[in-house]
Amino acid sequence: MNQIPLTKLAYKTLQQGKSLAGLAHKGVSTKLMEIFSPESIPNTENVTRDLLIQLRNSIDELEKTDWQEAVEGLYPKRQLFKAPWIEWFAKYPLIWLDMPSTWKRRKRRDVRDIPKSINREKYPDYYLQNFHHQTDGYLSDHSAEIYDMQVEILFNGTADAMRRRVLSPLQKGISKFKDKDTSEIKVLDVATGTGRTLEQIRTAFPSLELFGIDLSSSYLKQASKSLNNTDGQLVQLIKGNAECMPFSNSSFQAITCVFLFHELPKEARQNVINDCFRLIEPGGTLVIADSIQFSDSPQFATVMDNFRKFFHEPYYLDYIKDDIDLRLKHAGFTDIEGKSHFMTRVWSAYKPKNY
Repeated sequence: MNQIPLTKLAYKTLQQGKSLAGLAHKGVSTKLMEIFSPESIPNTENVTRDLLIQLRNSIDELEKTDWQEAVEGLYPKRQLFKAPWIEWFAKYPLIWLDMPSTWKRRKRRDVRDIPKSINREKYPDYYLQNFHHQTDGYLSDHSAEIYDMQVEILFNGTADAMRRRVLSPLQKGISKFKDKDTSEIKVLDVATGTGRTLEQIRTAFPSLELFGIDLSSSYLKQASKSLNNTDGQLVQLIKGNAECMPFSNSSFQAITCVFLFHELPKEARQNVINDCFRLIEPGGTLVIADSIQFSDSPQFATVMDNFRKFFHEPYYLDYIKDDIDLRLKHAGFTDIEGKSHFMTRVWSAYKPKNY
């Protein structure tokens, strides 16, 4: 058997293993919540067998695309297997140890349980919440350390595959700057969190000059640990609000933004898009990846509705009804395209060259 089938088999085995691990974790944790904190469980709709089949088929399509783009050379195949497994394994018990406090928070309906040491005046009010009911919201080292594991569990091991869907439209966007060497092209990742998207971008396009911005010092520290501890270009990480970023006009040839918009109120959503437009050089591209919506994935309406009921996502219902295409047009973007991959919708849009 040659190298490609072996690698593909390894990839499929890894994805199946992550899927089973995610399902097992959620199954056991839900049973424990039913026993120890039944008042914390929300009323959700049953997922039918037909819907489960649709979800499985959607995951299969995602993984097929993920593998094919690696085969085509968009990113190296090693990217499909790149994750801090030893570190995650060591920290996995922290998720279980955190569950009792999460259950208590759910029971009390306390969604503003933020560390007292935080200077609340430095953050927008909508940010000072326990999104997903997670301890400390996005404002502690503990939260940042276990976040990536939590997201992988939530999406049954498909989170990285969904993030990688920004790479193809990003490549298309930066390829338009034929007069620039790739080392001159600047890409900003907005709400970079722990830096997983930036790490994927750097693996695919190692010569780009990369920047990341986020409101959380703790998450930026976690991003720096993973991004700036190896050889290669220094990734510049800045603390700041995505609604008004501390960069000059037309500073970047491309901007990415992954899993941010569903956690913003509608006004902030538009503000972020507007500021991205300001920062992008004419001819440059914006790539957004976030949750699917009712309009593009009506077959998964039950899943979306259950998600907002089970997790604290105060702006999710408004987001899944929102018209992101229209918001992009209002900001001035053109050539808007969108495509869904399992639970993620990816948009790409361009700033007109003559702007």
